Amino acid sequence: MSFSKEQQKIALTLFVVALVAATMLAFVDKLTQAPIAEAQRATLHKNIKQVLPAHANDPIRDMFVYPVSADENLQVFLAKDKQGDVIAYAWEQVAPDGYSGSIRILMGMYVSGEVVAIRVTDHRETPGLGDWITKDMKWLDSFVGKTLANAQWLVKKDGGDFDQFTGATITPRAVVKAVHQGLLFYKNSQADLLKRAYAPPAKQAVEGGK
Repeated sequence: MSFSKEQQKIALTLFVVALVAATMLAFVDKLTQAPIAEAQRATLHKNIKQVLPAHANDPIRDMFVYPVSADENLQVFLAKDKQGDVIAYAWEQVAPDGYSGSIRILMGMYVSGEVVAIRVTDHRETPGLGDWITKDMKWLDSFVGKTLANAQWLVKKDGGDFDQFTGATITPRAVVKAVHQGLLFYKNSQADLLKRAYAPPAKQAVEGGK
């Protein structure tokens, strides 16, 4: 099958246009990578600051990777005092059973096992209903100081201590469950987390990559 000169010309033109477009997209992508990364870091730093107590270090710089399973790793952020002692941790819990999908929750935990604070960092819940998990500070603050022992980790509708939202019980139920699972994770991993927190950075990298 042969092509006319006109068809060849059109094909060549389309190829050049596609090549130029691809080159421009690659250039723009490379140009925006650094600002996007910086914006993400700033957002992360803001969220971490909200869920950790006052500290003298950079929690992001002192972050280490904790292997939860063969397929899952947690980024654990450290809060240290002026003496370099660890006073709290922060990590992200995922509630897979939100009303409209997964809910990502950044939670801070004192070494004593008390919740410092929580913040919802990503969700797809219904505006005006489920999205109150990011807006209702009184509800978010109801997690402060909670431990495995001093709270019933259910919404009040289920006999627990945490309020549900009118018309949106599934969303707060999922968050409460996820934070409770975070507390259980800390109880079972406390000694190992402390060991890794004080390990030299090189050793943390080796252990985290097991």
